[in-house]
Amino acid sequence: GLSCNPQLLIADEPTTALDVTIQAQILKLLKELQAQLGMAILFITHDLSIVRKMADHVGVMQAGVIVETGPVAGIFNHPQHAYTQQLLAAEPKGEPLPENRKAPVIMASDDLKVWFPLKRGWFGKVTEHVKAVDGVSVKVHEGQTLGIVGESGSGKTTLGLALLRLLSSQGAIYFQGQRIEDQSNKALRPLRRAMQIVFQDPYGSLSPRLSVGEIIEEGLQVHGLTGDRKARRAWIAQALQEVGLDPTTQDRYPHEFSGGQRQRIAIARALALQPRLLILDEPTSALDVSVQAQIVDLLRDLQLRHRLAYVFISHDLRVVRALANHLLVMKEGQVVEEGPAQQVFARPSHPYTQALLAAALNLETVGNGV
Repeated sequence: GLSCNPQLLIADEPTTALDVTIQAQILKLLKELQAQLGMAILFITHDLSIVRKMADHVGVMQAGVIVETGPVAGIFNHPQHAYTQQLLAAEPKGEPLPENRKAPVIMASDDLKVWFPLKRGWFGKVTEHVKAVDGVSVKVHEGQTLGIVGESGSGKTTLGLALLRLLSSQGAIYFQGQRIEDQSNKALRPLRRAMQIVFQDPYGSLSPRLSVGEIIEEGLQVHGLTGDRKARRAWIAQALQEVGLDPTTQDRYPHEFSGGQRQRIAIARALALQPRLLILDEPTSALDVSVQAQIVDLLRDLQLRHRLAYVFISHDLRVVRALANHLLVMKEGQVVEEGPAQQVFARPSHPYTQALLAAALNLETVGNGV
């Protein structure tokens, strides 16, 4: 601790699991403590934007070896080593196509609520709720990406699950022109093929007991798309090829793949069913920065190729900015701001959005270090 007035503080990924506004506060605190105590900080992180903000000098490590070192501005502006160049090029870049609100609406909700009982009074009557989603209306257009951003506990993941009818909710939900909030699971089954989800954790979302082919085949069997074994393997091979994986790997198991490759497998599992809508719940947050941009590029390419609609849920505003056409900002279960993504990023109107953007995007400029 700092009670010993250290000359050196080693900060090992101190902000990795934190929301962006908390992250900004921790970085500000470290700067203030450094100024007060005159200590050196060794800051270990995979987040390049934090290096830009915090460091005077940077060392780049690959496979246990420092491959490049120097002043931050010099390294970021003129990287010499191929690995450094690869890391810097890997930050999610590019912009989505302009928003097209004339594209057909594929999914919508009206005054959607997900309230969890918190406290019960006499005779078991619920007297207090956690309002995880509280009166949210959305529209998702064909071939477009709706970005949903907010900090932990804002309700964004709960909203995604409710839209897919994976959580009970109140309010109207429409998919491909049909109201689905009251449909039975049996009636929903034909529609479920057309709406799929990719989860955050590529390590936990794939069964370690099944081969890659079996993981993808499960969905095909549920929806009666199997055919004979030869046809199934060809279908699976096509799905793997679509996400940039070798089709011959379908007999291998998830542990034989990297995190980025596993997320590609999860995307292939969803794509194999030829969906119209994909809900992507923090699909890049568990991945190294060098892999994030590859997944963003893949998702952009698949969307253009298949006119897929995406609901992209994330706390990482840099990734959202690269993909989303339209943006919802959520706080405590409610939408506090909504609009075309470029407009919200350029001119945020709500104080909460302004704070989120200031905390996240302020890290992108090269500072003078601390």
